[in-house]
Amino acid sequence: MTLFGVTIVVLLPIAAIVGGLRGIDPATFAQTILSPRVLAAYRLTFGASLIAAIVDAVIGFLIAWVTVRYQFFGRAFLNACIDLPFAIPTPVSGIALATVYANSGWIGSITSRFGIHIAFTQLGVAVALVFIGIPFVVRTLQPAIEALPPELEEASSVLGGSGLDTFVRVLVPVLIPAWLAGFAMAFARGLGEYGSVIFIAGNKPGVTEIVPLVIMTKLEEYDFTGATALAVTMLAASFVLLLAINVLRRHMVSRQVAV
Repeated sequence: MTLFGVTIVVLLPIAAIVGGLRGIDPATFAQTILSPRVLAAYRLTFGASLIAAIVDAVIGFLIAWVTVRYQFFGRAFLNACIDLPFAIPTPVSGIALATVYANSGWIGSITSRFGIHIAFTQLGVAVALVFIGIPFVVRTLQPAIEALPPELEEASSVLGGSGLDTFVRVLVPVLIPAWLAGFAMAFARGLGEYGSVIFIAGNKPGVTEIVPLVIMTKLEEYDFTGATALAVTMLAASFVLLLAINVLRRHMVSRQVAV
């Protein structure tokens, strides 16, 4: 039943996308995925997704640690707010972010005074991806932090380790596999995000246009061949990146077990 469910939900749609390449000759495929407009979209999509995932990994770790280890007023409210990017439609997120970070918005009006423009720029794309990716890091790390054996910290303290030494040398290595998993999911979500980005990006070809938007544009222009070629390229790139991150995570887990 598990294999049947995975086949219906995941494998068959992927096979349908890959099967769409049958009518595309190699020259047309290469010309489509290597055009200047598409290359610029690749750079923005992968670059902004990587930067956003790194920011999510740092901020998400802090949020997960504080919400698990400390009791304070508003903790339940903060914990509930983490899931907001999951709950609200992505276009709503995009409109809200564009409103707040526009030059006339609450935050944008302040940053624009210093020459920092967020909405309708590449920076705005990264901000949107940080917003939609941070729950993945937090929700992945929280169970791992809760499961940390108290004996680890006690042993480090008995052996003369300071609080910082215990955190950096004892706790962080144990949490790295979960941390990498959250990073990978945030990165993957960023690669495929569409709704929240198009409202804050400005969507200028070659400057603030992401790959999912290029695919949608080709579909609207009835260029199904070009859309399929880009979809397969993104599928292959995402699979390779996620595979590499998961192999690294498993290697770290095996090293911890060996130690």
